[in-house]
Amino acid sequence: MGAVLVFPENKNIKIAWFSDGDWELPSQIDTLEKWLIENEIKLLKGSYVTDIGFDLRKDACGSDGEVTLKMMKIMLRVGMELYLSEYPDG
Repeated sequence: MGAVLVFPENKNIKIAWFSDGDWELPSQIDTLEKWLIENEIKLLKGSYVTDIGFDLRKDACGSDGEVTLKMMKIMLRVGMELYLSEYPDG
């Protein structure tokens, strides 16, 4: 996977799919934040799931991915849950 997937909960409809092949959590979180900001007015309140598939970075030594307050506010407003799916050796 190595991608960010956004879809309505309990439905098999993809709203967004990006960062395909990118397994790094920090860059995927940044991409998700940009997408949320750009699409905030298009997202109706509902029940969404965002799944980020990532692999641990071999050179990681601390926190890099930040889910900002702005992201959390948008996600809360539209009813979006965030799943972090770790895939070893992605």
